[in-house]
Amino acid sequence: MNKFLVKRISYYAPSKGYAVLLESEDGSRSLPIIVGSSEAQSIALYLENVTMPRPMTHDLFINFLDSMDSKVNRSSIVRIQNGTYFAEVEIELPNGEKVIVDSRPSDAISIALRSISPIFIADSVINTMNDKNYNEINDDDLEVNIPDKNISKGISQEMVIESLNDALDKAVIKEEYEVAARLRDRIKQLEENLNTK
Repeated sequence: MNKFLVKRISYYAPSKGYAVLLESEDGSRSLPIIVGSSEAQSIALYLENVTMPRPMTHDLFINFLDSMDSKVNRSSIVRIQNGTYFAEVEIELPNGEKVIVDSRPSDAISIALRSISPIFIADSVINTMNDKNYNEINDDDLEVNIPDKNISKGISQEMVIESLNDALDKAVIKEEYEVAARLRDRIKQLEENLNTK
């Protein structure tokens, strides 16, 4: 197993989805994983430090574990089959017992980020990455526009604004106007930064 970090999230036009780019700690290898817009939004909102008025699903999962005095030890992408990645989340119970839970890679990544636990990729998956059938995504396919302060976090500016607008709409519907005002101010700031580029 090798430890990987989330490098960036980019729009991936061929599938009309998003690519979460994982990079090895030493920067020698990377693995793009295609995820849907809601999964990408969950990851982006966390990386952008946006606090939602109510817990998102992955936040709820972490809150549940905390309330049970359990913790996430690690998330792992363990295999690839017919072009689909499979992941697992290792949870440590209060008595020290470790439980492995099957997961989609996108959920495993979100959970790892929120629990501040490492992300690992199995050697067999890394070896498969060299096969052109599973390594079809290159940087030319990824549309990236990353603002200065988010370069290390690797979040597309437009994606963050889109996610914040969705959160703003939900806050207004729920009449949570204080949250909506904070979101509106953040969106305005990001749009101004984008327009000055």
